[in-house]
Amino acid sequence: MTQSEAKKRAEKLKKTISHHRYLYHVLDRQEISSEALDSLKKELFDLEQEFPDLITPDSPSQRIGGEPQKQFKKIKHSTLMLSINDGFSKQDVDDWLERNKKLLSEKEISEIDYFCELKLDGLAIELVYRDGVLLSASTRGDGLIGEEVTFNVKTIEAIPLKIVSKYVLEKQIIVRGEVFISKKAFQEANRNQEKAGLAKYANPRNLAAGSIRQLDPKITAQRKLDFFAYDLITDLGAKTHEQKHEILKTMGFKVNPYSCFCRDLEAVFVFFEKIRSLREKLAYEIDGIVININANQIFNKLGVIGKSPRGVIALKFAFKQAATIVQDIKVQVGRTGALTPIALLKPVRIGGTLVSRATLHNQDEIRRLGLKIGDTVVVGRAGDVIPDIIKVLPEMRSGQEKEFKMPEKCPICSKKTISRKNEVVVRCHNPACPARERRYFYHFVSKQAFDIVGLGPKIVDQLLDQGLAQDPADLFVLENGDLVPLERFDVKSADNLIASIRARKKIPLARFIFALGIRNVGEQTAQDLANIFGTLTRFKEARLEELENILDIGPKAAQSIYEWFRNKRNLEFLRKLETAGVRPETTVSNSREQKLLGKTFVLTGALLSIHREQAKQIIRQLGGKVASSLSKKTDFVIVGKNPGSKFQEAKRLGANLLSEQEFLKMVR
Repeated sequence: MTQSEAKKRAEKLKKTISHHRYLYHVLDRQEISSEALDSLKKELFDLEQEFPDLITPDSPSQRIGGEPQKQFKKIKHSTLMLSINDGFSKQDVDDWLERNKKLLSEKEISEIDYFCELKLDGLAIELVYRDGVLLSASTRGDGLIGEEVTFNVKTIEAIPLKIVSKYVLEKQIIVRGEVFISKKAFQEANRNQEKAGLAKYANPRNLAAGSIRQLDPKITAQRKLDFFAYDLITDLGAKTHEQKHEILKTMGFKVNPYSCFCRDLEAVFVFFEKIRSLREKLAYEIDGIVININANQIFNKLGVIGKSPRGVIALKFAFKQAATIVQDIKVQVGRTGALTPIALLKPVRIGGTLVSRATLHNQDEIRRLGLKIGDTVVVGRAGDVIPDIIKVLPEMRSGQEKEFKMPEKCPICSKKTISRKNEVVVRCHNPACPARERRYFYHFVSKQAFDIVGLGPKIVDQLLDQGLAQDPADLFVLENGDLVPLERFDVKSADNLIASIRARKKIPLARFIFALGIRNVGEQTAQDLANIFGTLTRFKEARLEELENILDIGPKAAQSIYEWFRNKRNLEFLRKLETAGVRPETTVSNSREQKLLGKTFVLTGALLSIHREQAKQIIRQLGGKVASSLSKKTDFVIVGKNPGSKFQEAKRLGANLLSEQEFLKMVR
């Protein structure tokens, strides 16, 4: 990036960040997630590090906080109430230390150690005590002048109204800390909102900030706010940040029990990983850790740069959302011929993984987002699926962005694409399209379908490219010698794969139906159909009216099934499978075997004794259903090791929780 390009990008970033910071810190509302805002700030910070001439006094990287609210009395802080620069990787922390080393002597560098704290998602508060009694409480405001919120802060039980220790001899003592709301209190507040027919609060941080700024302290008291002290501004002889915490405890302040002394950065990173593993179990929200250079003398010598002391950095958890640039949009052809636009992104880390693509679903989704090639966007990722574009930031446009239109011809086979009435999906209807055939092959051998061990997309590609298979039925007549000449194969690996293929000639009917790739027929529907019809012959001969009358199978799925079995190409494929010896097993359905009939299950966390797909298969074979998300229809939630957000949601909804052992006992 040239200096000129960097300057234009930085100006756009400054304007966008300032807008969203104002919404977040002053108006207590959001248009994008705090994670996406953090990623924009990180991009600006990196640009300013690369091009120092871009740093200006009005840069968001030089700001401290938001403007104070007009309806509160203003209080001037005795010393600036600064913010903390963010890091998002070990490299960021290493770079921070290297920058600081340039300002220190060899002796000082050798004496560096650290004191780490949790980075709570709350509101910074300054407390002033005179003669041991709480005199005032104020928010950060713009760093120099904050808003007085003394009466509201007095409703927080964790904040002492009077200090009882030898330090009360000091005329004035200044303490800083974080006001926050626990997960439990936040959920309770949202339940009360629901009962009152009001909108839910967006997040704990906003609720804590809004509660502190209530004009009526009674409302603040109802919110059950909490507090951790993290800094002592008055000099009471502490030599280290750790000693400040010890003094705060003797005064009667609540300090976070997880705060930890670390000898070196290796210990800091161990602490970070420990806290990340505990994050979901904590009673309050955090978004990382704060790393302080422990020795106060070294900390003070390092001074301040922009909005932040040099001697401290926040190491944040990996983003679940981040901002980046859509560099291009390409179209992918799926196994049913559906054309899916895929955004090619400037690589960005989300959830600890470097992401370079995001799904756009269809043309309607692109219109809804108002997306153009070249746009800056907020990208989010849930689990291990391809990320989605959540929001476009049109204010970041340079004027060079381009419109995107779905192609009128298939990008693989060049046949004209078709869009059916009342369908948003554009499709290639050429059954011989190479892209469709390849994707269908991948689906057929996947874990949820035939589950042929050792046969992944790369080997499928080799078989197709070498002409060893035209469709999945050809797999079942392959011999060992066909595979040995291929890359990655020797005699033993060829023997193993052939054995794995032949072991799947007998397969449950539900898996066979799912493997056929009939539109609108997923795993659960395939299991339902197997239970109802029992044999492939009965299923194949089902009338349209019969299919339409099946509970939970809609008219679209019924039509897709009916048409699939009246397509000559599909019937020829079935005959080919039969000739190769593939036999879907008959499904016998009776009341004794259908012990989970009508029950819906949701799984969260890792299962240790069986694979998650095995658990799903057991549930379906016994007549139950597996859902991906919780609802009022959920009967049981199976909780494995390190469960995710579904576990908390299940407890909130009062769903029946099953451990892995309890589930296995139920289905034995």
